[in-house]
Amino acid sequence: MRPHRSALLLLALTLLQCEAKFGERSESRGRRRCLNGAPPRRSRRRDHAGTEGCRGLYPRLSCCSRADSRQGLLLHGEPKLYSVTNNTECGKLLEEIKCAYCSPQAQGLFHAPERGEVAERELMLPVLCRDYCKEFYYTCRGHITGFLQTTADEFCFYYARKDGGICFPDFQRKQVRGPASNYLDQMEDYVKADEINRKHKHNYFCLQEVVRGLRQPVGAVHCGDGSRRLFILEKEGYVKIFTPEGELMKEPFLDIHKVVQSGIKGGDERGLLSLAFHPNYKRNGKLYVSYTTNLERWASGPHDHILRVVEYTVSRKNANQVDMRTGRVFLEVAELHRKHLGGQLLFGPAGYLFIFLGDGMITLDDMEEMDGLSDFTGSVLRINVDTDLCSAPYSIPRTNPHFNSTNQPPEIFAHGLHNPGRCAVDLHPRDENINLTILCSDLNAKNRSSARIIQILKGKDYESEPSLFEFKLSSSNMVGGFLYRGCQSERLYGSYVFGDRNGYFFTFNQHPVTKVWQEKPLTLGNSGSCRGFFSGHVLGFGEDELGEIYILTSSKSMTQSHSGKLYKIVDPKRPLMPEECKRPIYPAEPLTSDCLRQCRNGHCTPTGKCCCNHGWEGEFCRTAKCEPVCRHGGVCVRPNKCLCKKGYLGQQCEQVDRNIRRVARAVYGDSSVNRILDAGLMTS
Repeated sequence: MRPHRSALLLLALTLLQCEAKFGERSESRGRRRCLNGAPPRRSRRRDHAGTEGCRGLYPRLSCCSRADSRQGLLLHGEPKLYSVTNNTECGKLLEEIKCAYCSPQAQGLFHAPERGEVAERELMLPVLCRDYCKEFYYTCRGHITGFLQTTADEFCFYYARKDGGICFPDFQRKQVRGPASNYLDQMEDYVKADEINRKHKHNYFCLQEVVRGLRQPVGAVHCGDGSRRLFILEKEGYVKIFTPEGELMKEPFLDIHKVVQSGIKGGDERGLLSLAFHPNYKRNGKLYVSYTTNLERWASGPHDHILRVVEYTVSRKNANQVDMRTGRVFLEVAELHRKHLGGQLLFGPAGYLFIFLGDGMITLDDMEEMDGLSDFTGSVLRINVDTDLCSAPYSIPRTNPHFNSTNQPPEIFAHGLHNPGRCAVDLHPRDENINLTILCSDLNAKNRSSARIIQILKGKDYESEPSLFEFKLSSSNMVGGFLYRGCQSERLYGSYVFGDRNGYFFTFNQHPVTKVWQEKPLTLGNSGSCRGFFSGHVLGFGEDELGEIYILTSSKSMTQSHSGKLYKIVDPKRPLMPEECKRPIYPAEPLTSDCLRQCRNGHCTPTGKCCCNHGWEGEFCRTAKCEPVCRHGGVCVRPNKCLCKKGYLGQQCEQVDRNIRRVARAVYGDSSVNRILDAGLMTS
């Protein structure tokens, strides 16, 4: 029995050795291992604040000491790769990539083999995430000589993660936001953001990337017809459709880039500004667009561009395209400068169209030189597009505060705005007795270095009107947002979600009892529980048909023309699509109204009346008008164009064809000429 026991003991020892060896091997491949296999160092809390370089990205655990954390622990690497040290987007990307050597997961990022023999190619760069790999390629291909002389697919074949494991920068580290996603010279903002995140963990949400490859996206709206399509606005003048199946349609829904005057420099707000669908869009197919343009007839005068509001109608044959022939100009405002434009359009619960205009940085001296349209600057306009008047594109609601005023334009609903961001109207309030709620982010009238949240009320002057909330403005402007009335997140329901261009987000809520508005920081995508990486310059917000909110971003560099992305805000505490949130999807169908099918020589109003073009009349504009009327039995076939009977000539058939009368007299005699001509066939 002793030999048997000794054999069992030897076998157990062997298994323990194998298990320990396997444990060391698996541990070496774990998430928290440095390149040399050692565990990362844990720093003290007092060392977190004021840290520089890579220790600002890894404040808790790091594989670098304080001495080498400023530049990153570059053990190996190609000198050509890290030779870009100028203040470019590529240089700042490389500064952050260097810090991957200090990452607590450095061994997993660089795929270090068991014996420490690290391949030279693998130490050049860490394993990159798929989206980050292409972003790095397109940003640095013109800066690193001889290194990126391949295609994006070939480069990412070697350096991008393929099996869904850990990759750079999709690992647990401090969230870097906005255009400063790769800047290491703003660590104070990062530390401050980290403190906010720890303090407001209950207000934490994820960002799910939905679309990429967009070109300067500035907004996303739905049409409310049950098709669940999302219409994405691109600044240059395109509107694209994102289907509920996850497809971005190639053919644009609206293409007006030839008339849109778009700015590309930082702070230039010109371009396609806003899109609003009529509340009854499913029946009348009406949509309203605002953009900046410059035409020859406006060439004279002290202005830089024209802000224009235009009505369009969707095509009768294709529900995914606008009929460009149906464009009708509603409003034109001459503006001097390229900032503080506004231009947002939205419909209120009563069906009135609101137009939000910034002050355009116009002074009182400038307004004296401008025409009457400049009275609209810095105002909120309210108009009624549901009118049967064919002589005017809209009517003025009688409840407007200046309806009968001689000092103010009757379109003005409120005024005193400076640089309004995205404004939001609450179409589904919890209490039906609550008045109209429109929230806007704007610059403070008295202190331009601070921003404010205001509630738009009829007749108010926001030069002196107190705001609901004020806060110190960051280095960029507020973007605004939407009032969340979706189903996916109960925590977010009823909140006004807004943020600035640098990627700092907030929620604004009204207490149900005290009715006091409260502001809270909103943490987005800052934990391992959220897959993906949020980066970019925030350009706008969006809302789909279910009430869910989206964020649109783009690279700050204009060289990355198709770097725009669309993110969806997701509550990590609930499933992505709970059963009670699911809604049927209806196919987008062409319009079938009588007016659109039969109105041929005119346009249909949103209420369904066919308004005739000049020279046409009748219920559906199919009867041409000739002035004076056609004579001698002629028929008016086109405006001021008669189809004459045989034997008559002229524009109104007032002349007799002498050649035909002469032939008829010779053949039939004088007594039969008139009878034959009257009975003859008509000819032009």
